[in-house]
Amino acid sequence: MIFVDGIGIGEADIINNPFFTHSFKTFTGHFGALPSLENAAMERDGKYLFPVDALLGVEGTPQSGTGQTTIFCGFNAAAFIGKHFGPFPFSTTIPLIQEQNIFKVLSSKGKKVFFANAYPKVFFDYLKSGKTRVSTTSLSYRSAGYKLNTVNDVRRANALTAEITGERWNRKLGYKIPVITPESAARRLVRIALKNDFTLYEYFLTDYIGHGRIADEFLAIFRMIDNFLFEVIAALPTDMTLLVVSDHGNLEDISKKQHTLNPSLAITAGKHALQLKENIKSLIDVRDAVDEVVMK
Repeated sequence: MIFVDGIGIGEADIINNPFFTHSFKTFTGHFGALPSLENAAMERDGKYLFPVDALLGVEGTPQSGTGQTTIFCGFNAAAFIGKHFGPFPFSTTIPLIQEQNIFKVLSSKGKKVFFANAYPKVFFDYLKSGKTRVSTTSLSYRSAGYKLNTVNDVRRANALTAEITGERWNRKLGYKIPVITPESAARRLVRIALKNDFTLYEYFLTDYIGHGRIADEFLAIFRMIDNFLFEVIAALPTDMTLLVVSDHGNLEDISKKQHTLNPSLAITAGKHALQLKENIKSLIDVRDAVDEVVMK
């Protein structure tokens, strides 16, 4: 499973939708077209691209905290607290995240789970300082009893940095780790996934550039995630199942720096691609749909 922050399916707008302005070979190469609200569901060669409801029946604009909690824990977090909230989990949802997250659910059934992201030293220093405001994914994995990956796991090719290649860790954090291509990172992720029953990787820079941050790196980041996703799908073994899903819209409309009301993007490929596509209509459905496939 690849969680990509902040990608929805929006208007076919060559000015404000970068997928139409710059194209996106993950869409054109694997599905033969670019998704839009007018063409939101596509299928090609057993691969599916489709919209997922992110509104959750709650007024307001979807946010990461409630959206991600809903995805990974299988309950409507926005309805639970009465509003969309983010970027971090809302305080009253934390106990539910700790008990109902996908890592804990699957590991309690004897499945081998793995969170493929690595974290830099500055993050572990943050935790040691006593601060507890962390993402839904890192909270979930640690609550299930697992340790987060470090730079040593990246060096051993057992994990990926959150920005895929490692280049930003070197440039921004002073590391000297080997920089890999997005395509190499994709193949590494597939190799990692072969060792586990469920593997998660998350990518958040799509939401950053959707908000207008690090604008000078927009196209480089856009191309990086495109090359990465394209190669993951291309390198996927026939007996493996892939789900790519997002928590809310954002990047598909850069005319504003806020999230959108558009449906979230989802892609499925591999062995149980059709089953996932048929069972996921809303963010609420993701955890249980994944659980059903993993338990087969």
